[in-house]
Amino acid sequence: MRNLIKRLIRDVIRIADNSAVGRYCLEQALITAMARTQRIQHRGVELEFTVPNLVNHFRIDTFAIKEPETLEWIDALPRGSVLWDVGANIGLYSCYAAKARDCNVYAFEPSVFNLELLARNIFLNRLESRINIVPLALNTKIGTDFFSMTTTEWGGAFSTYGQPYGHDGQSLEKVFEFRTIGISMDDAAQLFSIPAPEHIKIDVDGIEHLILKGGGKLLHGVTSVLIEINDDFEEQSFQAAHFLTNAGLVLKEKRRSEIFQDTIYQASYNQTWVRP
Repeated sequence: MRNLIKRLIRDVIRIADNSAVGRYCLEQALITAMARTQRIQHRGVELEFTVPNLVNHFRIDTFAIKEPETLEWIDALPRGSVLWDVGANIGLYSCYAAKARDCNVYAFEPSVFNLELLARNIFLNRLESRINIVPLALNTKIGTDFFSMTTTEWGGAFSTYGQPYGHDGQSLEKVFEFRTIGISMDDAAQLFSIPAPEHIKIDVDGIEHLILKGGGKLLHGVTSVLIEINDDFEEQSFQAAHFLTNAGLVLKEKRRSEIFQDTIYQASYNQTWVRP
C-alpha cells in the first residue's frame, strides 16, 4: 500500500512539473513542509523543532523514550559544561543540553541533508550563542574521503565516513555519497581553537572507535563519554573500550530503550564512561 501511494505521488509530481503553475505549487509545498514545527516539553524544558517529513516527526514524537539514558546523562552534566555532540544529526540533544544545562555545545555533523535542519532548530530555540556547528566528519586524521549515506531524507541516519561498513560492521548499502574533509578530534581542537570537551557524546553509526583513536589527547581530559556501541561489531566494541580505558575512563553502564528489542538495533547500546 505504501509503495502504491509513493508511486501515485511521484506521478502527480511528474505531471505538475510540466507546467509553471505546477512547479510553483511544488515549490510552495516544499517551503510549507520546511516551515512546519513541533513543540515538546521534557522535564520542564520546552523545545521546538522543524518537522518537514515523517522521519523528523518520529524523532520528535519519541524524544523522551528513544534514548532516555542520553537525556539522563545530559541532565547530570554540570551547568555550563563544554559538550561535543559528535553526530549531532538535527540537533535534538545539542538543543536539549544547551537549554536544560546551559552547555556550550560543539555540534559535529557532516551530512548536507541534516545541516540545514540542525541550523534551523538551533535558531528556533534561540540557541545561536550556545551551539556551534562544526560541519566536518571526524576521523583518525586530517584528509579527504567519501561520506556515504543510506538515505537522503532530512533527519536520516546510518551514514559513514571513509569506511565501507555501517553501524553493525556490515557492508553499507549506500544511495548517495560525496567527498569531503575529515579531521581528528585532537586536530579539530588545535586547528580551530575549539575548547577541549569536558563531556563527549558520540553516535555516528559505525566508526565510533576510529573517532576515539583520533582523540587520544582530548580523551585524557574529559570527565565523561556517552558512546553508542554495537556489541556484535567486535572490532568497534574492543577498540572503543581500549581507547577509553587507556584514557583513564571506566565503564559505568550500558543501556538502550526497550523499543529496540527484537529489531536490527537490539545489539546497540549507549555506553557511559566516566573518570573515577
